[in-house]
Parts: sequence; structure tokens; C-alpha cells
Amino acid sequence: MVNFDEEKQIKKLDELRKKEEEDLAKILSSKYGVGYTDLTINPVNTDALKLIPEKKARENSIAVFGILDKKIKVAVISPNNADSQNAIKELKKAGYETEVFMVSNQSIKKAWDRYKDISYSTETERGLLNISGDTIDHFLGENKSLEEISGILKSLLETESSNKISKFFDVIMAGALSLKASDVHIEPEEDFARIRYRLDGILTNVIEFETKTYELLLSRTKLTAGLKLNIKANAQDGRFSIRLGEMEIEIRTSTMPGAYGESIVLRVLNPDAISVPVEALGIEEGLFKIIQEEISKPNGMILNTGPTGSGKTTTLYAFLKRIYSSEIKIITIEDPIEYHIKGITQTQTEPEKGYTFAAGLKSALRQDPDVIMVGEIRDSETAEIATHSALTGHLVLSTIHTNNAAGTFPRFIDLGVSPKILSSAINLAMAQRLVRKLCDCKKEVLIEGTNKEIIDRVMLGIDKEKYKVQNTDKMYLPVGCDKCNHIGYKGRIGVFEAIRMDESIEDIVQTSPSEREIKKVAKAQGILDMREDGVVKILKGVTSLEELSRVVDLME
Repeated sequence: MVNFDEEKQIKKLDELRKKEEEDLAKILSSKYGVGYTDLTINPVNTDALKLIPEKKARENSIAVFGILDKKIKVAVISPNNADSQNAIKELKKAGYETEVFMVSNQSIKKAWDRYKDISYSTETERGLLNISGDTIDHFLGENKSLEEISGILKSLLETESSNKISKFFDVIMAGALSLKASDVHIEPEEDFARIRYRLDGILTNVIEFETKTYELLLSRTKLTAGLKLNIKANAQDGRFSIRLGEMEIEIRTSTMPGAYGESIVLRVLNPDAISVPVEALGIEEGLFKIIQEEISKPNGMILNTGPTGSGKTTTLYAFLKRIYSSEIKIITIEDPIEYHIKGITQTQTEPEKGYTFAAGLKSALRQDPDVIMVGEIRDSETAEIATHSALTGHLVLSTIHTNNAAGTFPRFIDLGVSPKILSSAINLAMAQRLVRKLCDCKKEVLIEGTNKEIIDRVMLGIDKEKYKVQNTDKMYLPVGCDKCNHIGYKGRIGVFEAIRMDESIEDIVQTSPSEREIKKVAKAQGILDMREDGVVKILKGVTSLEELSRVVDLME
């Protein structure tokens, strides 16, 4: 007896029908002189698909399925369809070079089905991410907590949605913006991967997830940032922007190979970060007056020192915004341009093309500037040109890597600048660190034991009345509440020190002195050093002793 398998027969007939449809499309493609492809087995690039909205694609019987720079692959059911032709003309007007392919009905429907894989965000042009208004409102409007963002990410990973990785990526970025994170770290471990946000300078765990998800997230990140998917053994740098209404937030992307995969760091360059006025940086009143005088001078050099992430650039930008007017020309040479400032000419170094800080500085001097900002003085040539610029009628602002303000002078001498010239060029050498500010939920405690010894030693000889310190017996500790995500800190503020070029500093610089010798002579200027400035902020309840100890050596 023969068993008739109806289900098997239906499946076989369906396969034959599909094959006939594909064969017909292939024959017609030869007739019309265009290419043929089968999108049921060939990949569809969702970034290409986004070039035409889904509704329009269906109405015009068209789909863009491949993209490489400005070259795109377009699928049509009929090359003679007037609506399809008009859609192709629009793509050409937009600057795209189109290659048309004939496809079957089932093939183009497969492409249209991929629209559901498009996430909350759309990439309207290379490197520009538009996160939808609903998503932004959902995060920024409601001020989500770290726990809530972590919960949303976990629930997304539990779904079976075909576009969950895209949504996962969008939520990571929206969450970072909501919490005002400066960086997002995606790090693979042996058996899992994790995401951490840098909040107020401290890395904070967000979520851990399986390695398979990490691999997909890595690809998504690379595609968005314009990085090469097949390069895994070398570091790569890229960028993309997130458009929030009228504002664009740039995201610098860095990948680096590690033992268990590529580490990803996404640096969030939010323009709001530099809208801090000079008054809000945390500069002590006496030093603030000195800085006001120095940045008002027509020439000389103001140098800011400190490690990466200590807020040097933000401080220099605040100075530039303070002195900017339509009557002066300001030029910056940066690597990279972190934030754009209206009215200021900003240029970015490109060492691979020979445009270094030194080359940029030479070019800037031919532009008749009044003020020049050099992102960093790293080498002898840049140091020499910057010094001569300060001596020839220009105000030069820059950064240099030293541990403190006193280290600026020996560093310049090491770079080959003559001490005689140096003493005439430098107006002010600064140093800074960033400390987290205590949240309003802080609690007051007595200063006892070793802490008391540290505070008393640092405050020895400091005029408490001058700096409005009411007592040295009490300080505050972090507690934690909903407002600060139960961390105990919210926001950051700077601790500063500075050395002004005066006759005594000028004399000692001629002898190629050590940092310690310069600090000793500078003490007579009456400017607080970073330890003293930090302890004053502790006694005023701005930050904690533990937090200051994290960035400043109090035992020095």
C-alpha cells in the first residue's frame, strides 16, 4: 500500500513554483539587459534598505539591498515600471551610482521583510545615527536610573526579535546619554562580555551577557562607526554621530584586540560638556582673578597640565569662550577636534598627511591670529614654535603632560627650549584634576585619626578665613539615593593649582631646577596647590577625603 504524504507534496510543489518564478526572472533579466539576483539566498544590507522608506519601496516595487560608499544595488520586479524608474532617478539625484537587478516577487518580498530588522535608529547618511524621538523621550525625558537601563537591556536580550541587537545597541547609547556617561566600554571576558559606563570618571557595571551577543554587538558597532568587520588583529578608530533634535553628539569609537576578543570604547562628546562657564569649573576665587588677568593679556603662554581625562581641554575651551569676541581671531589646532565652538577657527591634525601640531601652528601663524590654542605640546618643534609665538604678539593656550604645574618648566627645558626665552614666554602654568561632587544625600561626620592628621598637615599655614573654611573638625561622606543612582556622588568639579611667572620663578628657571625647587619658590605666591584646594573643598562639603585621595597624593 502506497502512503500519500500530502504535506511533502505541497512542499515539493511550492519549491517547483518558486524555482519557476526565479527562472522567469532570470530569463527576463537577460531580455532587459540587467543583472539578476535571488534575495532569498543573498544578503540584504539594512543600511542600504533605509535609503528608501518601506511604504515607498512597496508602492514602487523596489528595494535597495547593497551599498558601498555611493555605489548601490537596486532590486526591481520590472525595469520598465514607471514608479521604480522614478525612485531610481531620485537616488541618482542624491548622488548614488545605481546598479539595477531583476528579482522575483518572492525575492523582493524577502527584502521588504528585512525592514522589521531596522532598529529604533536610522542611519540617514554614513556615520550619522538618528535615534527616534520615542526612544529619546523614553530615556532622556524620564531620567532613567542605571538599574532601569540595565533592566531594559536584560529584557531585550530575552526577546526573540530579529532586530534585538540593533535595539540593544540603541538602548546602550540612549542610556549613556541619559546618565551623562563620558564613555561606554564593551569588554569581552573568557565566558561572557560586559558593558560599563564611565560616570563622573568612574567605570560602573551595567550588564553582563553571553559571548554570542557580544560578537553581534561588535559587528553592529563597527558598521555604525565605519570600521572594517574583517580586521580583528589590529586596533581601529572610527566615529559616528547621534542626532538629538537639532543637536549632534559625536561618538568616537575605538577597538583594540585582546585575549578574548576586541575591546570597544565609545567616547561620548556631548557639546553640553563644554557649556560650563569658567565660574563653574571650581577655580578658587583668588586664582580665578589671576586667570582673568592672564587670559586678558595680548601675548604670552598659558599652559594646563594633567593626565588624560582631567578636564584640561574643557578648561581651555572655557577660557576661549570667555575671551572670544568678534574683534579677535582665534585658531585652534587639535587632535582631534572634540567640540565645535561657534566663531572660532578649528583645525584637526592629520599626522599621516604631514599635518602635525607643529605644521598646524606654522600655518596658523600665517592666518594673523590673536589667540592660538594648541591641543598638546608633545615635541621639541611644537614647543619651540609655541614659545616663539607667545613672544611675538600672540596669546597661546596649550596642554602638556606633567604631574603638576611646577613640572611644566623642566619639561619645556627637556624639550630644548632655552630657559631665558621660556621665562619671557610663559605667563601661567596650571595643573588640574577632576573629583566627584558629593550628592545632597551626604552625611556629616567628625574628622578623626589619620584623616585628622592629613587634614591638619595640609591646612597648616592656610588662612581659613580667606578661603571661607568655618571648621576643620567635620567633613562629609557619600550615602547614595535615587538622584545619584545610589553612588553618593553627582557631577564633577576641578581641583587646581597654578604658578605665575614672576621675578623669583624667572630667576630659578635659569638654573634648570627640579619640580621640588620650583614649588618651594612658588609657595610665596600664595596660590593653593591641588592638595590644599582639594582639602578646602572637603571642608566645605563639596567632595570627600576618599575621592580626593583617588586623584591627588595627600601624603606628598
